[in-house]
Amino acid sequence: MPKQPLAGIRVLDLTNVLAGPYCSYQLMLLGAEVVKIEVPGQGDLARHLGPDPELNRSGIGASFLAQNAGKKSIEIDLKDAADRADFADMVRGADVLLENFRAGVLARLGFGWPRLRELNPGLVYCAISGFGQTGPMSQAPAYDQIIQGLSGMMSITGTKEAAPLRVGFPVCDTVGGLTAALHIAAALTGRARTGEGTFLDVSMLESAVSAMGWAISNYLVSGVPPEPMGTQNATAAPSGTFQAADGPLNIAANRQQQFETLCGLLDRRDLLDDPRFTDREARKAHRDELTEELDRALRRRTAGEWERILSAAGVPAARVATVPQAVELDQLEHRGFFTDLPFPDGSERVLKVSGSGVLHDGEPLRPSTAPPLLGQQNDERRTLANRWIGADETVAP
Repeated sequence: MPKQPLAGIRVLDLTNVLAGPYCSYQLMLLGAEVVKIEVPGQGDLARHLGPDPELNRSGIGASFLAQNAGKKSIEIDLKDAADRADFADMVRGADVLLENFRAGVLARLGFGWPRLRELNPGLVYCAISGFGQTGPMSQAPAYDQIIQGLSGMMSITGTKEAAPLRVGFPVCDTVGGLTAALHIAAALTGRARTGEGTFLDVSMLESAVSAMGWAISNYLVSGVPPEPMGTQNATAAPSGTFQAADGPLNIAANRQQQFETLCGLLDRRDLLDDPRFTDREARKAHRDELTEELDRALRRRTAGEWERILSAAGVPAARVATVPQAVELDQLEHRGFFTDLPFPDGSERVLKVSGSGVLHDGEPLRPSTAPPLLGQQNDERRTLANRWIGADETVAP
């Protein structure tokens, strides 16, 4: 069993769908005890999302199963006085409170930051929202698609003819969840020194713009707005997707030595003497012509063959995999990235869930229990609250 840096940390998770649950899933993998607080009879909206209608009707949709393993579920109605009292007791014993309501909703339910801090001065309160808790857009509703569009991300995704395009997965939700998890861990570390809690106001828009990195900084520094380039990398050439005999192949020969090695392996050393391709800037200016020349040579072998040949010679290259192909990669199996769990409905099906991508002392972090049914731990509500209140509130990560 690997070390769990957040063992002993108690998280109240009021979040729905993806950004918040993805954040608390990462905290759970790191050892935190995560209790989902769900609306009675409804629960997390993700319970009803996914490609399998039967699972959706059963409240264990694939979208929910993906990032809720290892957690507990308790139904609480924050509009009910008795439930609010139980929730307040849980807050007193919690280390982290995580929510992704629209700005101000939790305060209107009687649990704004002043009240939370009064209940638990050491609490780390993290609110994830589309635009943050302040500003002219703070009350606007937002989903991943909205943030992808407003951040500029869609404008540079695809080709000049096809853009704007949505990134093929909810990247802004995921980045927002990772941002929240990082700052929660940092706040817990700070609390270990000071004993004081923190209010974390996470903006998905700002997280997305930050994650766009060079696309933003190149414009801010150089005044050059980025453009959609399809499968090509704006910083270098040849760096992008090319065509082998049986399909696409990614090559990133970003350094001069890598380009020279590539030309030698393709038996196209003549390209090194072509003034259009002599250095990085020349190759970028003549990207289309270079791609045409390389594609012609690459069609002599399959993408898998070129991957082995080029990688062995120090030229980054790999096939373009489908999702079914990606999850079967030997590398992921070797690293223990996926964990098999029983399905929460008691059937004989096996649920495969993702890890964190980090080995701790050589071991992957894994959930130990299946995602919970709605209200699965309802009977433990008072027991849990009493245990948390009686626990050592100075537990540090």
